[in-house]
This record gives sequence, structure tokens and C-alpha cells, in this order.
Amino acid sequence: MDSSLTITLQIVITVIAGIAAQVIAELVQVPGIVFLLIIGIVLGPSVLGWLHPDQLGVGLEVMVSLLVAVILFEGGFNLQLRELGRVSDSLRNLVTVGTLLTMIGAGMAAHWLSEFPWSIAFLYGSLVVVTGPVVINSLLRHVKVDRQVATLLEGEGVFIDPVGAILAVVVLNVLLTDNPSPLNIGSDLVIRLGVGGGIGAIGGGLLGVIVKRAKFLSEDLKNLVVLASLWGFFGLAQTIRSEAGLMATVVSGVVLRASALPEERLLKRFKGQLTVLATSVLFILLSADLSIAGILALGWGGLLTVLALMFIVRPLSVWICTWNSDLNWRQKIFLSWIAPRGIIAASVASLFAIVLAQRGINGGDSIKALVFLTIILTVVLQSISAQAIADLLQITSKETTGIVIVGCSPLSLLIARLFLERGESVSLIDTDPDSFPENLDSNIKPFVSSALDTEVLEEANLATSGTFLAMTNNGEVNAVVAQRAVEEFAPPRVLAVFPGDAQVTVLPKVQQAFTPQLLLKTWNEYLTSGDIKLGETTFREEGLEFQQAHLRALVDAGSVLPLLIERDRVLQVFTAETEWQISDRLIYLLHDPKPKLLKLLSGSSQLRLTLEELPEIEEIPLLESASSRE
Repeated sequence: MDSSLTITLQIVITVIAGIAAQVIAELVQVPGIVFLLIIGIVLGPSVLGWLHPDQLGVGLEVMVSLLVAVILFEGGFNLQLRELGRVSDSLRNLVTVGTLLTMIGAGMAAHWLSEFPWSIAFLYGSLVVVTGPVVINSLLRHVKVDRQVATLLEGEGVFIDPVGAILAVVVLNVLLTDNPSPLNIGSDLVIRLGVGGGIGAIGGGLLGVIVKRAKFLSEDLKNLVVLASLWGFFGLAQTIRSEAGLMATVVSGVVLRASALPEERLLKRFKGQLTVLATSVLFILLSADLSIAGILALGWGGLLTVLALMFIVRPLSVWICTWNSDLNWRQKIFLSWIAPRGIIAASVASLFAIVLAQRGINGGDSIKALVFLTIILTVVLQSISAQAIADLLQITSKETTGIVIVGCSPLSLLIARLFLERGESVSLIDTDPDSFPENLDSNIKPFVSSALDTEVLEEANLATSGTFLAMTNNGEVNAVVAQRAVEEFAPPRVLAVFPGDAQVTVLPKVQQAFTPQLLLKTWNEYLTSGDIKLGETTFREEGLEFQQAHLRALVDAGSVLPLLIERDRVLQVFTAETEWQISDRLIYLLHDPKPKLLKLLSGSSQLRLTLEELPEIEEIPLLESASSRE
């Protein structure tokens, strides 16, 4: 078969297999890297023999370099400096002190348990200090943990990759050099980081200015300009100093994100798609090149080395690096467990195996095998168990409390009061200062400003709140504000009110609050005039269908407005898509249009609404008639 056709088929099989693995992963809701590793190994020479990455020659190294640059740029571009500021101390410690602790601990484990020579053992240690940003992001898409933990994991994954890759190159140079001086070792590391960081910062800043001012460029062309530029930064840094390109791509991504591009959402989507493709291709190729016989040859020593890294070295590093942080013990345990190794470790290990073989130094294949065993065990075990551990530790995003409400009205004030009574924080944003009552509860944080101002949302603690609710009288405004909240802060629950006459298009992550045809102005008038009751009911297994049908009929008739629902001890704003379940506690408003005089005489008029079980809801006509027939 013609060599060009052979290489073409190798690439075609790789892409098809990689995308198929991602589709399967989406179907079963696990990180894609799990299936990428499995399918890559199966297609490789060790099993089916359909893929032979060595046939790509030096092209494999070129592909790895350019695609890794895309992955790291996308990781840096997704980071928000505002969120990183909250965990900056812990992140700095993990990237510096944590890196050193991991290298030393992993090196000692490899020497004592796998019987590697000290030089080879510490080379292994330098390779596994990195955690894969792609794996982390994929895992966090399926396992929703609180933002502080997620930000720390994302930041560590992005920043430690270039640092770890440069550290590994420095350690390799020490191994290949006779009598290296500590000064040369330190200067080598600093120069690479400095060159990459400088080129990335300057290049990212200039690119941001160009993209914002070049009005003649179409959105599609701007995306390609960014792609060409990031490869340019990578190539320039690599030319000046080897392995400096990775830091350049990360820093340029962070700086470009800070430039606040108007096309940011489209650029993120484009880079996200490229990253999925790059990850799919790289992991299929690198895992296909893996020798199963080499992994089995490591024996129990290799397995114990990886387990020591997971259960001793990583927890020790996390607890030391976060000693003075405000992280609680639950968050620290989760951070100690989640540290999957990824594409950087795999690609650099494959490269080092070739370099060591060329220099006639034994141990290259053993390092590669042990690194891939580390990747397989950390990715598979941590991906499968992450959700269960997060649930057990109660650090999932659904456990996050607090609400930020946009639009001050009688209805929003009532919702704010109900959240306050649960001990949750409440912030209220409105552009009209007259909308806030004079007797506003002192525990509510008021903001007279636009909710499109990210600084206001920051001061309102949206980054640490569980719910964002936009409920002004303008459906289009609510949609835009909710989209901004998703893009800038990504709180666990984002809801917006869309009045019945509004035609809006929203992001998939924005839920419609309350009911599809809510007349917000009408219910505010009911509250102002006192034609309202505040009720609660719990869904019981007995007569559940009758209870649901009765409530739906009242909601459709405009007599009942579901407000909040308590499920698994978590209070949430009711959404148009909410399905009622057994044991759910529903808080609602009931329109009570009795004459004012009658309400005064019956004592039902109240200055402050109180929760009660209302007979209009609890007494279900169909259920009572069925019981009487029995």
C-alpha cells in the first residue's frame, strides 16, 4: 500500500475512533478520556493492530506539539482572573510547592516500589506532577461541584501543565548532563518560564487589541486569526527556548480572555470544538502506541507506585498547600482525590522514551509504561467515583446556597424573605432606587445598578451563590441578564422570567422560572392589594396523581403560582420544567379574591404573609369523592 495512503488511513481511523469515543462518553455520561484510552489501546498493535502511530514518524511529534498548544490555550482562555483571585494562594502553592512535593514523593515511590534508579525515578516524578486540564474539564462537566473547588482544579490543571512540562525537560537535561550545577538548573527553569510568559502576555495583549479594533474581519476569520496567532506565539517561544511555547499559549489565552472581547462566546465555542478534536486525536494515537506487555512487566511495584501517588503523595501535597486557606475538610478531601493525569504527561513521556533510547539510556520504555499506568488508573478510578464522592462529601453545586435576584418587586421581595428564613444569603439588584422599600430587611444586600455590570454581580456574591433569578417586567432584559450570569459566573441554577407576550431566545443553561405564561405584573398587584395567600404542601405517595392534577388545573387557571420547591433539603426556585416528586415540599401563592371587608371580618387579611396548608389545595375534590364511594 502506498505510504501516503497508509498515513491518510491512519489519520482517518484516528479521527473516527476519537469522535466515536466522545459520542459514547456523552451517551453514558462519563469523561471521554476513559473511552479514548480503551479504544486507542484496542486499535493499537497490542490488540487489533489497526493503528500504528510510529508510521507517522516525526509527524506525530509535530501533531502533538501543535494540538497540545490548542488545548492549553483553550484552558487558559476559559479561566477567569476574578475567580482565580479567590483561590490564588492555594493555586500558587499547588503549582509551586505542590509540584515539588509531587515530584519528590512520586520519585521516592518509583525508586522504592518499582525499583527504578534514582535518576529515572525522579524523571517519572517530574512527568506526573501535571494534571490534565482536558480531563479535569470533562470531569467537571459531568460532576457539578461548588465553584471554589472547580476553579481550583481548573486553574491547577491549566497552569501546572506548562510548569510540569518545563520541569520535566529540566530534569531530563540534568540526567543527560555530567555534573550539572544547581545555578544552571534553576536559571534554565526560570528562563523557559519567563520567555514563555513574556511572549504570551505581550502577544495576547496585542491580539486582543487587534481583534477588537479590526471591524472589517468577519467572526469566522477572527477565530482563525486567533488560532494562527496562538501557534505563532508557540512557535516563537519554542524557537527562543525549547518547551517555552506551552507557557506562552497558556498566558496568551488568559490575557486574551481578560481583554473582554465582544465575540468571546463564539471564540470559546470554536476553541472548545478544536480542543475536543485535538484531545480525541492525541489520546487515540498515544494510547495506541502503548505496549500492554510493558505495563504488565511493571508488576505489583508499578501498581503500588501509582497507588502511593494517589493515596499518599497527592493528599499530603493538597493539605500542605491549602493549610491556611478557607477550604473546609470536605473540599480538601475531594481535591486530594481528583488529580487525573492527561495529555501532557502522555505526550512528554512518549517523547522522553525516544530521547533516552537514542542516548542509549535504559528505562525510557519503563517510564512511559508507568506514566500510562498512572494515567489509566487516575482517569478511570477518579472519573467513575467522582460523582459519588462529591455527593458523599456534600460539595456538589446543588448544595450551594444563596440567591441573587434581579428586579425588585413585591414578588421578588417575598422570595427573598423565604430564602432569608432558611438562613441563605440574598442580594437584590434593580436600576430604580424607588423600587426598594424603606423597611427593607437589613439582611438583604441591595444594589442600585444594572445586572449587566459584572462588578456588581461580583459584589452581590454571585460567584458563590447557588441561584440567579432575573425577574424584571421585561422578558428580553431577563434573558440577556441571565445569559451574562451564565457566561461570567456559571452559577448552578440560572432562571429568568419570560412574560407571556415576550419572544426570547435563551441559552440552554437558563431555565424558565415559575410558569410559561406568568403575568408578573398581575401577581405583583395581587400581593400589593392583599388578594393572596401563601401556602405550602407536600406531595404524598397516596393520591399523588390526583394531587398533581388538582394543582396543575389551578396553575393553568391562574389561581396558583408555584414559587419554590424543597427537594432533598435544598430550596430551589420553581421552574416551568419542574416535575413534582413524592416528598417534594411546594411553596406557592394562591389568588384569594374575597371582598376586602369579608377578609377583614374573617381575620384573613395579614400584613405579613405566613406559610400555611390551605384547604383549597389540601382538599382534593376527586380524591375525596373517590374515598366517599369506598
